[in-house]
Amino acid sequence: MEARNQAYTAETQKQIGELARLGWYHSLELPDGQIIPGLQTLDQLRLRLAQFPIPADLTGKRVLDIGAWDGWFSFEMEKRGAKVLAVDSAEHTQFRVARELLGSKVDYQIADICRLTPKDVGRFDIVLFFGVLYHVKHPMLALENVCDLTTDMAFVESFVSDDGSDLTAPPVMEFYETTELRGQFDNWVGPNTSCLLAFCRAAGFVRVQLHSVMSCRAHVSCFRKWVGAPGTEIAPYITCVENSVSLDHAFSSRTDDYVSMWFKSGQEQLTCDDLFPQIGPYGSRPVIVHATGGDGWHANCKLPPGLDPGWYDTRLRIRDSGFSNPVRIGVDVPESERRNRNAAGSGDLRIRLVTDGRTWERYRVHVGMDSCISLWASGLPDDCDRSQVRVRMNGTDMPAVFVSSPNQEGATQVNALLPYGLQPGPVSIVLVSGDGESPAVEAELV
Repeated sequence: MEARNQAYTAETQKQIGELARLGWYHSLELPDGQIIPGLQTLDQLRLRLAQFPIPADLTGKRVLDIGAWDGWFSFEMEKRGAKVLAVDSAEHTQFRVARELLGSKVDYQIADICRLTPKDVGRFDIVLFFGVLYHVKHPMLALENVCDLTTDMAFVESFVSDDGSDLTAPPVMEFYETTELRGQFDNWVGPNTSCLLAFCRAAGFVRVQLHSVMSCRAHVSCFRKWVGAPGTEIAPYITCVENSVSLDHAFSSRTDDYVSMWFKSGQEQLTCDDLFPQIGPYGSRPVIVHATGGDGWHANCKLPPGLDPGWYDTRLRIRDSGFSNPVRIGVDVPESERRNRNAAGSGDLRIRLVTDGRTWERYRVHVGMDSCISLWASGLPDDCDRSQVRVRMNGTDMPAVFVSSPNQEGATQVNALLPYGLQPGPVSIVLVSGDGESPAVEAELV
């Protein structure tokens, strides 16, 4: 380690001297063919960019370049047709000079990635995050913000402490309090390659691909969405969705929320690599998958960054299966709005009775482990199955786990599981089938 640092220090001092002589970090080619030489040659810059599968045509795309420095990558994205925002933590006069010499329209702002949010700049199809991660004290926060700002894919280049040859190595990261890394005070962290990939997954990217490690720099592509279309195998059936920490239906984009999905599937030996959860427009890679007995399963995944306040369908597919039944969750939705979501009802669909699904107490449902609600309703089709019905409690949908045939009075029993962490108090209940909703019925959780 000491010998490596000494070598880095000597190399750094040489680079500092060369940068002071040239004044530019990025080389630039002007429209008349003149070259402004920088510490990084045009060939070096092109080689760095070539490590990533960035499309040659970016017409109509928004691109964010974080840590733009002199702007070569920003201007290259603009040449490919993108509308580009370049940000850096400090003003670089060379960027503004280069933009003027190139006749560029790239927007340039000073911002800290650990504080930058979509409220400030919106979201982007593509985000470039080159040579920045190891310069921040809070690398996971920075990557979570990168994910929040990305709607499709992000490309990450970072210093790593190994050569990337052993991806089975435990994820570890070095921390540099002062100038331990290359003699520079603003080099804070040095993850190994396994740690960098784990960081990108934990930040919220569903697919992470390592392309290369060159000169202690790893090149990683990160994607927000699953690849491939749903298959034709039997889909799983979600029986309950809840917040994995608070064990209720409340989800917030401002906290590190995880989503618990309870589902049924005839598949065996499922792992995190076999499940493909989808929440709204984004995928979310599972962090836990385990069997609960019989055909029951439980999986946890991160609430995807980038969800604005509102209601989102949660779905799940397995390997080559189709998607499960959708279960709607509210993100950053006030309790008052959740209750008001219960509609006045339409048609002949009506709830005749509400009971606890285990004690059969009327209009009183016990909360806790294995809590269940039973409704008796009229107006459901005779051939209705559980995939077509859901119980809406205080605005949040719960999928039916059982739907009976109509009895002699024409009433159908519908059962749904309740999240473990619900608090006692009054609730408003609506039965939903297709586009139809019953009038709301009041009950009490006890």
